[in-house]
Parts: sequence; structure tokens; C-alpha cells
Amino acid sequence: MISNQETLNLSPFMAIYDIVVPKDNMLRQINELVDFTFILEELKTKYCLDNGRNAIPPIRMFKYLLLKAIFDVSDVDIVERSKYDMSFKFFLDMAPEDLVIDSSSLTKFRRLRLKDVSLLDMLIGKTVEIALEKKIIKSKTIIVDATHTKARYNQKSPKEFLQEKSKKVRKTVYQFDETMKEKFPPKTTSNEVKDELAYCEEVIAVIENEPKIAHIPAITEKLNVLKEVVEDYHEQFHYSTDAEARVGHKTADSSFFGYKTHIAMSDERIITAAIVTTGEKSDGKYLQELIEKSAQTGMTIATVIGDTAYSEKDNLQFTKANDIQLVSKLNPNISEGHRKKEDEFDFNKDAGMYVCPAGHLAIRKAREGKKNQGANQKYTYYFDIKKCKTCPLKEGCYKESAKSKSYGVTIKSTEHKEQVTFQNTEEFKEIAKSRYKIEAKNSELKNGHGYDTASSTGLFGMEIQGATAIFAVNLKRIITLLKEKE
Repeated sequence: MISNQETLNLSPFMAIYDIVVPKDNMLRQINELVDFTFILEELKTKYCLDNGRNAIPPIRMFKYLLLKAIFDVSDVDIVERSKYDMSFKFFLDMAPEDLVIDSSSLTKFRRLRLKDVSLLDMLIGKTVEIALEKKIIKSKTIIVDATHTKARYNQKSPKEFLQEKSKKVRKTVYQFDETMKEKFPPKTTSNEVKDELAYCEEVIAVIENEPKIAHIPAITEKLNVLKEVVEDYHEQFHYSTDAEARVGHKTADSSFFGYKTHIAMSDERIITAAIVTTGEKSDGKYLQELIEKSAQTGMTIATVIGDTAYSEKDNLQFTKANDIQLVSKLNPNISEGHRKKEDEFDFNKDAGMYVCPAGHLAIRKAREGKKNQGANQKYTYYFDIKKCKTCPLKEGCYKESAKSKSYGVTIKSTEHKEQVTFQNTEEFKEIAKSRYKIEAKNSELKNGHGYDTASSTGLFGMEIQGATAIFAVNLKRIITLLKEKE
């Protein structure tokens, strides 16, 4: 049960915060910048208002998740730090003497209270609203790109994954006490996952029996990750792959297993829209939705900057119809002419190849036809026939007796004369220089807020992670810009 009324904290110790949490503290600044009651309004339908035990205030639970996104630590560690960090308790609207939650409550909050809530759009919309009110966003430009996030449980076998996590723990322990090598159990030589699991549990037990080692923060963080993995394994039994994650390609020779976040950002580096998808999805297919979502936040959009992935014919037509300048270089493989099954086969601009509906990358391409001799030239992309024969999506795509599987794209350079002319102008080249800003933002999300790897499994978990991480980076950017205005 939650109350519609805000309670007044009457603790005699509240004045401590005026001493230990200075005005320039980031968490104090966020509290002053954002009225978090919008969280209560959004989530109150998930609670009973007049029956049952009093629930932990949903605003406080959300703030715990926000702290986790800002400082990139586990549930256990964020709760532990909130016991003694006064800036955390101040941010959480707690009295200094108040007890903290159990870390397991955060998992329940994510699963039960945030389900069916458009958290990503809501949080981005709130930050853009604040930025517009503070007159921080003045440009009419958005920059678009996609960043990838590896699945928490990747394509390694369960045994390999457990080995990797226990190795990180041992390596960190040895940095502080090499004599611990003698206390750890011998590594298992079995190929059985249950034996590797038992070994990890023994490693955990050995460390926890050494208080001087176990309480070192660097070791505690790695140990908590190992414990979470072991616990997840007991619950799910087979966790080596994330059922909803997919293989995506960064180049022709490299791939990742996980998710993509398609991002739009203002020229002031405030993220204005985001869409989380599985890893195999094409960047260019989400341009129109990113523009529409950015406009819904109150942004006025006159220019869109992106790489070649966004120069698809549909995007050129959409931006022209909406009087938007699209600063995206043409790529003849994706922007010219008609092609069959356009909604099924996507072009991967990093690898320079097409990807089939099953997520398999073409292995080679060939250019066919001669210039200026009647018929149009085309590119033909060839796929690995061995994969096609065992593919679960082969029906209607691959003929059982076929000796090859290919996909052709007609090249019609005359289709996009206007864009060709525009991309050769000095104006285009000057505007395009701003694209680096979104690459820096992607780096900030990954390196500063743990967005390199998913913190949980599934698309829903990835959306929650994306929502809190983007909310955090937007608030930090707004605070920075406000200081520059002073």
C-alpha cells in the first residue's frame, strides 16, 4: 500500500545534511532540479492505495535504481553504500538514522512495478522538458546513432562463464594477498557444470571466511558479481545465453551478442529519444521513429545528422516531406533503387554486407553488369549455404536443392541527385562535423554507466537499464550546462 500524501520527515538529525552534503554535490543538485513526483503519478496504479502493508515509497525505489545507473555498481553494493553515504541518504529522502532496503527489493521493484510502464520515453521526456524550461536546448538539430550492449550471459558455455567470473575474483584477491592461493580449492578438471558451480561456491566461502580480505571494496564488488551469477544459475539452471539477445555485427570480422540502443541527441548533447532493440536490427530503420519521439518531447527539428546507415530511400523521402535536412552520406547499397524483401534483409553499414532475417551476415558480394549498357548494375550478396541448410527460417527463403543463397540490390545512382548535390556542399561537410558528439555520448554511457554489458537478461531488463542510464547522463549534462550559464 502507498499513500497519496507526502510525509514530512521530523527526524532531529536532518540538519546533518546541511553540513555533510554541500550545495555543489551532484545528488543534491539533481534533487533540486527534478520534481520526482511524476514517478509516483506513473506508478501509483501498480500499488494498492487503501489496503495492505505500507510499501517502500516508489520514488525512493526508483532513486535506488538511478543511483545504480549513476555509479555503475551491483544492487548489493548500492544498498550497502546507502547505509553510510550521507549524500545517498539525502538523495533517497531518508533520515540519517533510517534503515535501508534489502537489495532483493530492487529486483522485485523492476519486475513487478515497472512492467508495462514506458519508462524509457517517460524519463527522456522529463529531462528534455527540464532542458527546454531552462532554455538549455536552443538548437533544432538532432544527431542519431546506435550503440551496442553485450548480453549479460554471452555465448560462452555455462562452465566457461563461471570460470571467467571466479578468475576475476581470484585475480583481485591476489593483488592484496598472494598467500590466498594456498587456501583456495584446486581447480576442477571436470567438464561438468555442476562441478564448476561447486568450485565457485567454495571460492566464495573461502573469501567470506577471511574478513580482512572480504571487506576490501575492490574484492567485495567482484565477489558480489560472482554470487549473483551463482544464484542466477541455481534459479535458471541454463543461463549461458540470453533468450532475447541476438547476434549483431560491428564489422565483417567482428560481432557481438546482445542488444542495440538507437539514440537521438540534440546538438547540446541531451538525448531526446531512444529505442532498445535486439542486436541484429538495422540502424536506419529507426530514424523516423527517433525523429517522431524527439518531436513529442517538444523539440523542433530542422536538421538530422547521421552516418550512411540513415540514407535509405524511405528516410530521404520522409525527411524531405517534413522539411528536415538529412545530413547523411549516400551509400549505393542501401539508398538507391528498389530491392526485394526490403523489410527482411537489412544492410549492416559497419560490415558492408547484408544480414538475413535469421541474423546471418553475407560472406561475400559481387558487382554485376556493365556501366552504360542498358540494364542497371547490381550488387549480389552471397550467404553461407551451410547455415541456410540448418536455419529454422529457411522455409520460403532457401530451396532445399539450391547450391547457393544470394540477395541482389539494383544500383540506380540517378535516384538521389539532390542528396548527391547536397553532400558535396560545404554546408553539408560543416554540419556533418558534429556527428562525433554522439560517439562521445555512447562512450560515456558505456564507460561511465556500465552500458557496455547488460545488467540483466531480456529486452525488458535492457530497456530499464537504458532508461535509468540515459536519465542519469541527461541530468548530469543539464547540471553542467546550467553551471556554464552562471
